[in-house]
Amino acid sequence: MVPRGGMALMKLYESAPSSASFRVRIALNLKGLPYESELLDLRANDHQKAEYGRINPQRAVPALVDGEKTLTQSLAIIEYLEETHSEPPLLPRTAMERARVRAMALLVACDVHPLNNLRVLRYLKRELNADDATRDRWYAHWIQEGFTALEQMLPDSGSFCHGGAPTLADICLVPQVVNAQRYKVDLAPFPRVRRIFDECMKLPAFQRAHRGA
Repeated sequence: MVPRGGMALMKLYESAPSSASFRVRIALNLKGLPYESELLDLRANDHQKAEYGRINPQRAVPALVDGEKTLTQSLAIIEYLEETHSEPPLLPRTAMERARVRAMALLVACDVHPLNNLRVLRYLKRELNADDATRDRWYAHWIQEGFTALEQMLPDSGSFCHGGAPTLADICLVPQVVNAQRYKVDLAPFPRVRRIFDECMKLPAFQRAHRGA
């Protein structure tokens, strides 16, 4: 690890393309936290290799190493960063507002995203004998389902999901819009989603995190 003012530089173990890794990179950038990055190729099963298992027995990706601590699962990592580095805040001040932002984030990260992963891909190909076009229709359907619900939760105007600055909800939304574009989902029915995505992608923290994911 590279020293940073007497502290170890955080290290992010990530994969690409990966919505979860994209989320963590955005959060680190918004917080202005320098970090090292190591890419794991999930299709080559890098996350199952013994050397990574010694770092992270859960073998989940992404994982963030901060000193002697290893954090896994993207939303948990972002909440950890929020608690350890409070500025700029990624959650609102009041309990009701925080709950609403978390609800939007979970809708995207846990309703849409888990259907777009290697386990689903293996099942579709091996068990259901689905071709690539069928897989893409499957993904597009669930992305549209999630965006339909989210669209109704988003504000009629404004640059972000809540308030005047990016929150946890925006961090989750942006990578999923990129996924939607990959699978040629029609975003025309979701003008609020598109507006917020466009505003977020004007910010350097989101631009630097994209990496063509």
